[in-house]
Amino acid sequence: MATTNMRTAYGEALVRLGRENPSIVALEADLGKSTMSCLFEQAFPERHFEMGIAEANMASVAAGLAQTGKIPFIHSFAVFASGRAYDQIRQTISIGKLNVKVCGSSSGLSDFGDGATHQAIEDVAIMRAIPNMTVLCPADANEAAAMVEALVEHRGPCYFRLNRNAYENVTPEGAKFEIGAPVVLREGTDVAVFACGILVKHALEAANMLEGELSVKVVNVHTLKPLDEERIRALAAGCRGVVTAEEHTVVGGLGSAVAQAFARERTPIAFVAMRDVFGESAHCYEDLLKKNHLMPEDIARAARDIAK
Repeated sequence: MATTNMRTAYGEALVRLGRENPSIVALEADLGKSTMSCLFEQAFPERHFEMGIAEANMASVAAGLAQTGKIPFIHSFAVFASGRAYDQIRQTISIGKLNVKVCGSSSGLSDFGDGATHQAIEDVAIMRAIPNMTVLCPADANEAAAMVEALVEHRGPCYFRLNRNAYENVTPEGAKFEIGAPVVLREGTDVAVFACGILVKHALEAANMLEGELSVKVVNVHTLKPLDEERIRALAAGCRGVVTAEEHTVVGGLGSAVAQAFARERTPIAFVAMRDVFGESAHCYEDLLKKNHLMPEDIARAARDIAK
């Protein structure tokens, strides 16, 4: 049975692919036991570089390694990977179209104990705004593992966000991950829910809640950039409305991307996301998801409202 912890699944997949491809290297910003790059360090100590709490330097070193033909994966918490290293990611990696993969771990509110300073609720918006950058958000551990192979095959800068916590897999183990291709996990005709990350699981639960009342299509949008706008519109064709669901600020994330896809349509859209607020410390992850209205019942409520 596949692990249900996204970080562990990612780390194990990176090790597996590292055995097949000696060009893969890993760089870490003193968080290896959290990002699980420690697994790569244990397997390939000569290809793992501990950079300390110096994310900007780590990104610059990765750019140099990419110039020599290596495939660098750099790691930190999502809030630091997208924030502290932003200038180097933009100026060197993205302008240069360098083959660097940026792992933003403990994304969203999943680092529930450390509060706003460690919770990345704007990282997708930051990375989506950078030209040449591909942005990914796997739905679960199965998809995170499959994503790594796609990242190795893909040429160019990529940012991907991983959840800190274990939760039930909702995608099949071993399914191929295709960058840019949204995946229908449940068919429906009344409302289309486009979700990413842990909100995919919540969207499926919401669809179950509404069974017999509304027919809800659930689409896993694991690629936030590039977004296949034509496919998104086609998947919502015939529905009464659209709901987007993400563990991210409502500004600049999945909801913004989907709304842009429907800019010339008359399709009603509702957004389940954080309402332009920071996170905070909590005793458990679910408390934060509830407070910020990111639970299955919140998606179900949005679907009901949009279908009226």
